[in-house]
Amino acid sequence: MASLHLPCSTHSTSCSHINRRRVFPMPSHFTTRTHRLQVSCSAAANGGQNQNVDGKVDRRKLLLGFGGLYGAANLVPTPSASASPIQPPELDKCGLSSAGADTTAITIPCCPPTSLPKDYQIPPDLKLKMRPSAHRVSPEYISKYNLAIERMKALPADDPRSFTQQANIHCAYCNTAYFQAGQDSIKLQVHNSWLFFPFHRWYLYFYERILGKLIDDPTFALPFWNWDNPKGMSMPPMFVDPKSAIYDSKRNQDHTKPGAVVDLGMTGNTDPLQLVANNLTIMQTEMIRGNSEAIDFMGKPYQQGTQPDPGPGSSERGSHTAVHVWVGDPRETLGEDMGNFYSAGRDPLFYCHHANVDRMWTLWQYFLPSAKVPDKKITDPDFLDAAFVFYDENAQLVRVTVKDSLDNLKLGFEYERIDLPWLDYRPPPQTAKARIARLASTAPKAETLFPLKLDKVVRFEVSKTKKGKADELLVLENITVDTSKFLKFDVFVNDEDDNPGELDKAAYAGTYAQVPHKTDSTSATSSIRLKLTDLYEDMDIADDDSIVVTLVPRHKGPGVTIGGIKIIENPPKSAT
Repeated sequence: MASLHLPCSTHSTSCSHINRRRVFPMPSHFTTRTHRLQVSCSAAANGGQNQNVDGKVDRRKLLLGFGGLYGAANLVPTPSASASPIQPPELDKCGLSSAGADTTAITIPCCPPTSLPKDYQIPPDLKLKMRPSAHRVSPEYISKYNLAIERMKALPADDPRSFTQQANIHCAYCNTAYFQAGQDSIKLQVHNSWLFFPFHRWYLYFYERILGKLIDDPTFALPFWNWDNPKGMSMPPMFVDPKSAIYDSKRNQDHTKPGAVVDLGMTGNTDPLQLVANNLTIMQTEMIRGNSEAIDFMGKPYQQGTQPDPGPGSSERGSHTAVHVWVGDPRETLGEDMGNFYSAGRDPLFYCHHANVDRMWTLWQYFLPSAKVPDKKITDPDFLDAAFVFYDENAQLVRVTVKDSLDNLKLGFEYERIDLPWLDYRPPPQTAKARIARLASTAPKAETLFPLKLDKVVRFEVSKTKKGKADELLVLENITVDTSKFLKFDVFVNDEDDNPGELDKAAYAGTYAQVPHKTDSTSATSSIRLKLTDLYEDMDIADDDSIVVTLVPRHKGPGVTIGGIKIIENPPKSAT
């Protein structure tokens, strides 16, 4: 078992050696706003930029609506597409989605109520509210939160603000719901792409406002489950009371017990200290160490005419996925509720979990050291102009855009400040040169193994672009997965001790993981990039011209095929 080498005490309220100005903004910026601007997403307010000069809709600007309400996210392009703008689908023709490998096994009525949307205007009088840590809230807050959920659950099931319909929203957006628009089937999947963070930010925004209105408290703020901090690496106590409105029986009962530490690596390790060490290493890797460009963290581009699941960012495929699966009930066929996208919104803990996911985006955007990824902005119009529709607190269907979600302060919320022990949590250096040399002499060349069906631990040698320490990326290409299954594998480089239960070491390069979800073909193909620069600095690679890569599946059985693997030079930093 590795010792827990925290950069500061987890029992203190601050870490004196961390420069707070690089972690949090100045108090005046963080807590105050002198004015608020009304934001309109309408074509008129944007100067008609969504139209061509001939009055026709610009296909590039067609916005991704509710399952394609404002445009198709997954239509095969045709030669006449630019001259034939996609028409809005009819919501009353929404079809049933499904879950699992057998598309007839479970049908899911997660279609939204039929309504006409309007462009959303952020209220100009928003008061900045603080989202609290779920492990630090008062009894009074817990009572208020339960009351809000009770009233949401008491709403008629067909009320778009009801708990049932809030869960259906996530199901429809994240489980490839089907809508009919003429002869075109329109499908949408906001996971595993750059839409992941913006969609869920808007989702929580309206969910939070609905709860606040139900208890007549506009200051109500959702709690976040700070599973990135040792003090929060257990299920928040307020969610384990069977008599409360925020309880869900479909959770892993072993993980609801006091002292059960969340396993962000899904390693199966039962040593609490080792789990904490693993978790901090994972957070440092997915937030800082493993990213080269904005899309490495945010996810791959996803536009009209492209397939769903182009590729998840480091946070989505890492801690986000692990918490979903850790909470989900293994007694259920498909890991319901949290363990499957279609049912995740049925567990109130889901919203607390995703509040912390959103907090990770906020930290990454504004408060983490920028030297690793100097430009964190994505300026591509296909990203900024993508849109969704949600029902607001007044049961009005509204349209929102990605570009209006980028600043959490504009949306009227911030996060309670807590320590970030993973910020400087760098694994100890690795110097076992002789053992790695022996491994390299017996490991097969990567080109002799791929395409590779990953159903067991495999080790192979990959050539570098240049000898010694270099600024390089490890690219895993054409990762084809069965989307109906939980799948995860970890990547190690020059792993000297070959203990897959321990991740707090320089050899850990990153991970790929997915929560089960349904796509049209039950499979998806993507790729990931893992930055090796910092890893090289922590290892004795001398004048080596190759590395030994180990892939460790955390799932059982088949489900993953990797088309190829290679090392490339890290390209110059640029905005996407």
